[in-house]
Amino acid sequence: MATIGLIGAGHIGSQVARLAIANGYDVVVSNSRGPESLSVLVAELGPRARAASVLDAAKAGDIVVVTVPLKNYRAAPVEPLAGKIVIDTNNYYPQRDGHIPELDDESTTSSELLQAHLPASKVVKAFNHIQAAHLTTHGQATGTPNRRALVVAGDDAAAKATVTRLLDQFGFDTVDAGPLKESWRIQPDTPGYGPRRTAEQLRGDLAAAKRNRDR
Repeated sequence: MATIGLIGAGHIGSQVARLAIANGYDVVVSNSRGPESLSVLVAELGPRARAASVLDAAKAGDIVVVTVPLKNYRAAPVEPLAGKIVIDTNNYYPQRDGHIPELDDESTTSSELLQAHLPASKVVKAFNHIQAAHLTTHGQATGTPNRRALVVAGDDAAAKATVTRLLDQFGFDTVDAGPLKESWRIQPDTPGYGPRRTAEQLRGDLAAAKRNRDR
């Protein structure tokens, strides 16, 4: 089974780690405070999990989840992530991240910033529009009526297909929003950001999303 590396082990990161362990993956977790700070989480996750430095988590993961405050996205190491699928959970919150001009003027998206930082990686947006607690409580078996759906966006079709399979294992249908430049359709303050949605409902939310300049 593949190993999932996590750069960041906060609300979303720790929940993704729990889902990964529950579905048979090995997990390597990291954060900015060092492996020792993750001892309680690793003890909970069990023998298939270990804590490591950010660099080691990036090296160890077959798939790596970057789940840090957006202002810290450059903490993701470039070289060890080359060629790998990198799942981006980030959202832009100016009150936390400070103002980023190219996001304020909507000339790019937060996921495109990460992709530019990791030019040889295959960045896929996912997990950014669901409350952390719901990741481990809203999942349902494949084919369940009215199953919750989550959005993916990315520029590499094979990488999106891999993340789609992962989300299905974790208990969620998937809606493809298109390339990273369309990932703004599921950013904060859009219709699909937050509420529980089926795939059909989520497709409607994506279509109804408006950029700030168009509101």
